[in-house]
Amino acid sequence: MAISSREQMVIAVLTYRRPDDLAVALPELISQARSSSIPATILVIDNDPDAGARALVEGKDRELVRYVHEPVPGIAAARSRALAEAREMALLVFIDDDELPSRGWLDLLVEVQRSTGAAAVVGPVISEYVHPPERWIMAGEFFIRRRMPTGTVVTVAATNNLLLDLNQVRAMGLDFDLRFGLLGGEDTLFTRLLVQRGGKIVWCDEAIVMDRVPAQRLTRSWVLRRAFSSGNSWSRVDLELASGSHGSLLVQLRSRLKLLAAGLVRIGGGCVRGFQGLVTGSVKHRAKGLRTIARGAGMVSGAVGYVYREYRRAQPTAAAAG
Repeated sequence: MAISSREQMVIAVLTYRRPDDLAVALPELISQARSSSIPATILVIDNDPDAGARALVEGKDRELVRYVHEPVPGIAAARSRALAEAREMALLVFIDDDELPSRGWLDLLVEVQRSTGAAAVVGPVISEYVHPPERWIMAGEFFIRRRMPTGTVVTVAATNNLLLDLNQVRAMGLDFDLRFGLLGGEDTLFTRLLVQRGGKIVWCDEAIVMDRVPAQRLTRSWVLRRAFSSGNSWSRVDLELASGSHGSLLVQLRSRLKLLAAGLVRIGGGCVRGFQGLVTGSVKHRAKGLRTIARGAGMVSGAVGYVYREYRRAQPTAAAAG
């Protein structure tokens, strides 16, 4: 489906108590919107119950930048709000507040959508670090994400560098599931449902965004928790899709057993690789072994019903009016 030059798009930036990151990202996004091949605006969705980003955002270019406050906690609520706010638009592009787009990023996503008619176009995320990570983290490649040739069709995508054709999304009746708001995995469920309902997701390898990794994430405990969370959310999404497609108890049981087996295989493989690393002195094998064990453990825990709340928050003391 080609996008007319008369149609419009919105860049949605989700933010939660990261004013310094947002202050850096907004000028870059404004520049991209101004030079875009089709009319584009920026929508900042503040998921802070205290609406902490309001003053920063409302002081920016009022013609291009709009602020909305989404007090319902959780990333799924913020992404769902973006869909609702963009209901009159043709395209919606998601990017996070701690990411910076590369030159031409926006037009590259649009060009691939135009040429393929895809329901979604996803680009790579490359990490930059506030300080060099320790050797163990680098060897484990915890922040290395997939790359593939432009035009490759994929079956699942994250939403931190994603363009959506809203005409197709609306026709499919898709939205982000609020039950996943503080858990993670809402993007996995959304994009897997998109594919399940006949949509196509296409990769654009040139549309890069840079992810700025803060010091608190450059620890062994954090990266292993993230691997566990990734495995846990994958199992929960798989079970959700199984229950929603046919709904029979037998289908759900088969899905649980399949996930349980896959998780146990990962744990076993990770143990073998970790032991190999101990024997040979390989930091890479030790780190990747533990990474595989953590993801496998997450899959097993999700298969048996445990829910890991990656984005859980402390109880807010006050809420600002939206």
